[in-house]
Amino acid sequence: MLSAESAAVVRATLPVVGQALDAITARFYETMFAEHPELLDGLFNRGNQRSGEQRKALAGAVAAFARALVDHPGERPDALLSRIAHKHTSVGVTDDQYVIVHKFLFGAIAEVLGDAVTPQVAAAWDEVYWLMAGALIAMESRLYGAAGARDGATWRTWRIVERREETADVMSLLLRPVDEEPVPPALPGQYVSVRVRMPDGVHQLRQYTLSGHGEDGLRRITVKRVRGGDAPDGEVSTLLHATARPGDELTLSAPFGDVALDDGDAPLVLVSAGIGCTPITAMLEHLAGTASARRVLLLHADRSPAEHALREDMERLAGALPAAERIFWYEEGAQGAGARSGLLDLEGVEVPEGAVAYLCGPVPFMRHARAQLIAAGVAPRDIRYEVFGPDLWLPETAA
Repeated sequence: MLSAESAAVVRATLPVVGQALDAITARFYETMFAEHPELLDGLFNRGNQRSGEQRKALAGAVAAFARALVDHPGERPDALLSRIAHKHTSVGVTDDQYVIVHKFLFGAIAEVLGDAVTPQVAAAWDEVYWLMAGALIAMESRLYGAAGARDGATWRTWRIVERREETADVMSLLLRPVDEEPVPPALPGQYVSVRVRMPDGVHQLRQYTLSGHGEDGLRRITVKRVRGGDAPDGEVSTLLHATARPGDELTLSAPFGDVALDDGDAPLVLVSAGIGCTPITAMLEHLAGTASARRVLLLHADRSPAEHALREDMERLAGALPAAERIFWYEEGAQGAGARSGLLDLEGVEVPEGAVAYLCGPVPFMRHARAQLIAAGVAPRDIRYEVFGPDLWLPETAA
């Protein structure tokens, strides 16, 4: 896909560009938002901008894509691109915005690297950018088409019909569409973006898994209040916890996300920690609703039963499956059948042969769980994961 001339230049300059990517992406966002402040209103997550996570995710994705092009010239890194495309469509990215990004990204590269950016270097990395952008634009067009949207217009209004307090910091909202148009289909494990106007008038978006559904097109999202500790609290989660009530309206995108339950018959290992239980619960609901006979090993870790959101749902749904086993680990207060004390530990746990695993939770937890699953015989290619927020893990696991 990448021309031989450009591949040689990219291979030679990748170490230098890679080392400077953090500075490049920092300068990129600074200059782009200075000239296009409207992008911070309803598109970019300003919390991730403040923390630097979005900058790291962009740098990692560009480096991983370039590395894949030069190391595997006959292949396209579709797994990486799919993850990005689903994130983009969930926030309504449009084709013309790739032109804006190109302008400021390459301006930042020239500014940070200076004379090292010769015409040959600029041309080679320009080719990398447009290969990546072109592939993403094509993927996103297909995703928008499947969602019945045009030009990123996936938004519609939903009304809250019920609010349920799950734990002290987690609540679920049951939602019904305001209009009578058909609801786009959702796969178990997918998420929607919720767009809200903040007190300062700026719109912010956050993605929340569809943790369940009901009759007549009802859908459920489960929101954890993000307490920042040394960092600011989560803007959107705090606002929703404080203000969202039955009868209120919310603006939601169509469902997106590439980590969705497959329709095969292989055994399943469903692994979660904390609020990572939301996509796992949606998968359990689908399995129970279709009377699946698949063998399911359900593993969850939490601080305590009282802090385990959707615990009763997970127990009920797993109990409805004829070939399901569940084990919950709690750091404190573990009691009853299927509950263990401490952190997730697969020693002595029988992991089904040929299983496909789905992981969701904090990144350190998923690294730990992934290593244990591989040690237990699960093939790395059969381990799928969902990250809440910018995907900082992907470049590390792509190899």
